[in-house]
Amino acid sequence: MKFLSWNVNGIRAAIRKGFRDFVAEQDADFICIQETKARPVDVELELPGYHAVWDWAEKKGYSGTLVLSREEPLSTRRGIGIAEHDTEGRVTTIELTDFYLISVYTPNAKRDLSRLPYRTEEWDVAFLKYCCELEKTKPVIFCGDLNVAHTELDLSNPKANQKKHGFTPQERAGVDRIIEAGFVDAFREFHEGNGHYTWWAQWGGARERNVGWRLDYFCLSEALRPRLESCEILADIMGSDHCPVSMELSDAE
Repeated sequence: MKFLSWNVNGIRAAIRKGFRDFVAEQDADFICIQETKARPVDVELELPGYHAVWDWAEKKGYSGTLVLSREEPLSTRRGIGIAEHDTEGRVTTIELTDFYLISVYTPNAKRDLSRLPYRTEEWDVAFLKYCCELEKTKPVIFCGDLNVAHTELDLSNPKANQKKHGFTPQERAGVDRIIEAGFVDAFREFHEGNGHYTWWAQWGGARERNVGWRLDYFCLSEALRPRLESCEILADIMGSDHCPVSMELSDAE
């Protein structure tokens, strides 16, 4: 089974840049999208063979997540069931036969760190609890833009970015807690070292020079680890300031 995750920085812009061709070429079973910046009624996105499940923000043109699934979901959910966290369209969940799949777009702490307390003390805690509750029923896969570089290997200039948004100790500790809870960072099962990035600033030739950050992840329950076959960053796919990440699992026995 092939999974893709991509922060498209606007699904309407992505469509204009060839998103339908990308879907056809990749031929994935599941595609998780973040930062759609749209509601379903705003978009002409007919993709034969896929079931589309959306979560969108109350504020127009902001945030939003989407899951495209070849398999018809057993159930779907918008948000995590907590009103204060569910106005920005940040979590779409589908239930499948042997796992839950979640597309998540984690709140940005903001350059001035004004949203850091909300993001780390409230959102991170509530989202991880949500995943752990689902895991009591069946394994969980969540993927998307977590808006944090976990370790110094996950960004080009760690010393220059100490305590800046996306690399504060509090945000990084949130990923530590995800791993401590038993979730596997799929990419790090296959790749060591630095130079593996999924987001680049849109100035100064950052992408061409590969001066970037790894902000986009696939995390999965330990129970699914034996089925994990690959996880790759598709850095040559353009169309957004983020690039897609792919993951492959073997079929259940």
